[in-house]
Amino acid sequence: MTDTAVRADQTTGAHPLDPATAAEYLAGREIMAAAGLLAEPTRFAYYGLAEPPKDAVLTNTATDRRLRAYLVNTATGESTDVVVSLKDHKVVTARTLDPPADGQMPILDSDFALVDEIVKADPGWRAAMARRGLHDVSQIRACPITAGAFGPPDDDRRRMVRVLAFVQAREHDLAWAHPVDGVAAYVDLIDKKVFKITDEFELPVPAESGDYDDEAVRGPHRTTLRPIEITQPEGPSFNLNGTWLQWQDWSMRIGFDAREGLTLHQISLHERPVMYRASIPEMVVPYGDPKFRYWQAYFDSGEYLVGKWANSLELGCDCLGEIAYLDATVTDEGGQPRTIPNAICIHEEDFGILWKHTDIFNGSAQSRRQRRLVVSYFTTVGNYDYGFYWYFYLDGTVECEIKLTGVLFTSAHPSPEMNRAHPYSTEVAPGLAAPFHQHLFSARLDMTVDGVANAVEEVDVSGLPVGPDNPYGNAIVQQVTRLTHESQAGRRADAARGRTWRIISTERSNRFGHPTSYTLYPESAPALLADPASSLARRAGFAANHLWVTRYHPGHRYPAGDFVNQHPGGAGLPAFAAGDQDIDGADIVVWHTFGPTHVPRPEDWPVMPVTRCGFTLKPTGFFDRNPTLDVPPPSSHCSPG
Repeated sequence: MTDTAVRADQTTGAHPLDPATAAEYLAGREIMAAAGLLAEPTRFAYYGLAEPPKDAVLTNTATDRRLRAYLVNTATGESTDVVVSLKDHKVVTARTLDPPADGQMPILDSDFALVDEIVKADPGWRAAMARRGLHDVSQIRACPITAGAFGPPDDDRRRMVRVLAFVQAREHDLAWAHPVDGVAAYVDLIDKKVFKITDEFELPVPAESGDYDDEAVRGPHRTTLRPIEITQPEGPSFNLNGTWLQWQDWSMRIGFDAREGLTLHQISLHERPVMYRASIPEMVVPYGDPKFRYWQAYFDSGEYLVGKWANSLELGCDCLGEIAYLDATVTDEGGQPRTIPNAICIHEEDFGILWKHTDIFNGSAQSRRQRRLVVSYFTTVGNYDYGFYWYFYLDGTVECEIKLTGVLFTSAHPSPEMNRAHPYSTEVAPGLAAPFHQHLFSARLDMTVDGVANAVEEVDVSGLPVGPDNPYGNAIVQQVTRLTHESQAGRRADAARGRTWRIISTERSNRFGHPTSYTLYPESAPALLADPASSLARRAGFAANHLWVTRYHPGHRYPAGDFVNQHPGGAGLPAFAAGDQDIDGADIVVWHTFGPTHVPRPEDWPVMPVTRCGFTLKPTGFFDRNPTLDVPPPSSHCSPG
């Protein structure tokens, strides 16, 4: 195994889509300070590259590097959305938010420590803990959760969080195993005080240890697993030059953002464009307990910034094989750059059979091995860990896979003798519950299939009834519906119809006269299960459909809107589609909602084995025949028969 690391500080930032460098962050900070925007105690809730419009990049006219910052004054709550020009050394825009209408800035790093101090100093909260026999507050972990938007007096104009509690009596104990249920503190982050406590019921704090590092919990390590070594004696088959990646006939540019995490740009195959930009810019995790925790839902990208919490990956642990790494540069809440070493992992994987046939007539017996390029990163947001993986295959397939692991968010579970129904969770340990919830991701796929003039067709398959043209009832047909306007393109997956969506070029055809295209294959899983009239549904409108198609707009980057925290709802995709623009033969963006509805199992505790979700894009008439006929046999004993 070889660590052929490429560091972020080796890149020059010369390309318009390269991630912002440490030097650029510092330069942008100086511009904001000179403009009087960083007076104490102003903090950066987000800081990243303001990408130039697509047409400027494609025509090589993007000459300015701009940065965008979300600033919040932690004494007054004033929030400002700022864009600076590094070329002109000036502030381009600085808009002050109206929080009741615009929403609040994302959670700050310092909010976690601040909340812990606030609740532990509050007499009402301490009294609620004492009533439960918890007198040593140093053993209690305060868990701040974004508040949502439920109207006055709960959130009104406050920048706030709602705080749950867990007990951690020992240094290495797993706090999630010991929830203090029925009580929550509502904390005003600007006034720095608890303004409300809800204390609805008392349940015993679950006692069983969840420390999966403790041999008494996990048992002795098994000794029957023998080593697996993956080697490429001649080195990997890809080339990485700064952020520019080439592998076989694929090429793309690698990006990283504190809010979105990993981003991919200008993805091409055989020098033909496929996607201009691919990312997962939002995810919502709504919990389904309608009682005490009705407000529990997280927008992990818009509220917490998933990229900021990226892990430093380790060879042999997180990535296996001949690895190249890219560091990521993000900033702290002071706007100072911070490097995440080995944030992005790039490697190749064998993926079984590519194609195989033993012919009964000509005697040929041939096999080819599939291989894929993997670009990935992992992030930890609270109790969950998420791996974001993009796969590129020899046959032109693109796959996005999310790996979900970590620890379940827990509550107390009533004992049978309490005669209390609890239909919204699973008991995973004695007295310990894990509520049902969803993980709904939104992929933003800025498609450029053989150019920017694209359209989308919805393709269903069905059988036909017996009739004159189908006398034996065995006919199978496709039903193709062209999606021509944004209002028509909010669609649900339908497994019974085998529904897919085909992104076609309206300017290029294959040898059969059909448009070249890529087909999006969704997984069969529910969209948002919250009632359409709920506050959550208004805020997570993007998750109501599995598919949206919108006309490209440089400002339409986030499916739940720019400022998600405590937003009243209606922003993002519902607002984008309200214009009902023509999307037939246009520069379009395809948005895809996917992810599991998690009904926890006892086997998911105390740490959850990886569960997977994702989607696939496959070339459909993009080539005139199998594009992998030229892949050689893997070894001499697999030579053509």
